[in-house]
Amino acid sequence: MKLAAWVAMALLVADQASKLWVRTQMFPGESFEVLGRYFQIFFIENNGMAFGLEWGGRFGKLMLTSFRLVAVVGLGYYFRRMIQSGQTTQAGTVALALIWSGACGNIIDSLFYGPLFGYETFMHGRVVDMLYFPLYQGFLPSWLPIWGGEYWVFFRPVFNLADAAISVGVGMSMLFYNRLFVTLPKEEQPLA
Repeated sequence: MKLAAWVAMALLVADQASKLWVRTQMFPGESFEVLGRYFQIFFIENNGMAFGLEWGGRFGKLMLTSFRLVAVVGLGYYFRRMIQSGQTTQAGTVALALIWSGACGNIIDSLFYGPLFGYETFMHGRVVDMLYFPLYQGFLPSWLPIWGGEYWVFFRPVFNLADAAISVGVGMSMLFYNRLFVTLPKEEQPLA
């Protein structure tokens, strides 16, 4: 549990520090290059879910934030049980801590950034995104089906440290499941 707590705390501090710096030092839509045009800090605010998807206006945002809050509490409880019962290796513990702390980082934005920065009420805040990696920009060859001749950017999404942590944790869990997690015999599994 100490390892999970350290990973989660380190990520939450780094995530919130980077978001607060961007939110207080930049205007939405403002950017600057870090490694040429291939890595930029590009400040946007996401009012919805992944890739900016939104639904249901203010009520939808309230429901989304409520769902996220319940999911983070549920995942925290489930991950804690897995770690305490010995169902994870150290790397598995890190993967779970990345997922949980990344989700918490984005929840903090949704819960508190609206009233903190004076643009919205509690539970209606926008998530701050800033990491942008446009590795390729140009027109695709015209012979390609469907997208041929269209202008294309790879990697278009703008994200934050919390999103990256969730992606890394989920990726680790999917790719190395058998190495990260231990299936206990039925008699050793904890009761619900």
